[in-house]
Amino acid sequence: MASVEIKRVETRADLKAFVEFHYDLYEGNEYDAPNLFSDDMFVLDKKKNAAFDFCEAEYFLAYQEGKVVGRVAAIINHKANERWQRKSVRFGWIDFVDDIEVSGALFKAVEDYAREKGMTEIIGPLGFTDFDPEGMLTEGFDQLGTMATIYNYPYYPQHMEKLGGWEKDNDYVEFKIYIPEQIPEKFAKIAQMIEKRYNLHARSLSMKEVQGGYGLKVFHLINETFKDLYGFSELSDKQIKQYLDMYLRWADLNLIVVIEDWTTDDHKMVGVGITLPSLSRAVQKCRRGRLLPFGWWHLIRALKFHKTDYVDLEMVGILPEYRMKGANALLFAYLIPWYQKYGFIWGESQVEMETNEKVQSQWQYLETEQHKRRRCYIKRLQ
Repeated sequence: MASVEIKRVETRADLKAFVEFHYDLYEGNEYDAPNLFSDDMFVLDKKKNAAFDFCEAEYFLAYQEGKVVGRVAAIINHKANERWQRKSVRFGWIDFVDDIEVSGALFKAVEDYAREKGMTEIIGPLGFTDFDPEGMLTEGFDQLGTMATIYNYPYYPQHMEKLGGWEKDNDYVEFKIYIPEQIPEKFAKIAQMIEKRYNLHARSLSMKEVQGGYGLKVFHLINETFKDLYGFSELSDKQIKQYLDMYLRWADLNLIVVIEDWTTDDHKMVGVGITLPSLSRAVQKCRRGRLLPFGWWHLIRALKFHKTDYVDLEMVGILPEYRMKGANALLFAYLIPWYQKYGFIWGESQVEMETNEKVQSQWQYLETEQHKRRRCYIKRLQ
């Protein structure tokens, strides 16, 4: 077996090789939904990504006989470490061939980096923030992935067990939520009741509103509602503006809904649901994650003409005091008719902490299937 050489990413060409490796490893895989090349290059760029205002990172490539056989990012999110009182290095963008020497060498590089920086533990897979893919797939290898999550081969978690020292830190579950032909009667009744009793109202935003300040409000609400979730770090306004610039182009505003409390003078925003037509099949048709020459057309077909059977429920955030009032039912009573109109068969819930029964209870009146599970691991350093 050829020896493994680990190199730090130091040049633009190195970074390109880092991003390209995923396309090499998963070429032709029917379940992997790869990131766009330009998006990964931006997110990993230390001069462009606003997360580097409070993060630092190093990227490592593994080589055998001059060929890239693995990659990993080692990230320190100082804001999250301060918030959670931990000294953690995160590992992310982890990919490797099925060779324990390769995976072992990559994790040793992360461990050496952690010790160099005075950290006491390694956790992951995690990105810079919750808006990066997180959690290693442990169940559901025969299910279509999404752009917001990680797809990996079944041998990845097997390597984690063989390497030793790694333990479960957090598990996520994901659900298929089947779109009903009619809004469930209980959903409809609860939505009508809370609209009347609490004067809560669901509506879509216009592009003018999003660009005029509502986009910031939406992410401020997400900061508030997600603040106690595993590993979360609050987004800065600079980050929010970058996310709006990156993803607003993909938005179908009919599928993004806010809930407002009309008992307040300013119609306070108390909830938000951000959903998108699934781009999984479309990005699979983007040659090596590129929009040119024809990748853009596949994305437009999914986004604008809804040539996809699925919808991704990217995030749902409701202020705690309004969850108890049934605001989630109001949100989905608004969205389901749009899903029906667009011909979606099911929605992908994205990651939910396995212990978060309150989030999972919002699907109780719908037909669901728990089809994926993923894990964040921890290794404590002596």
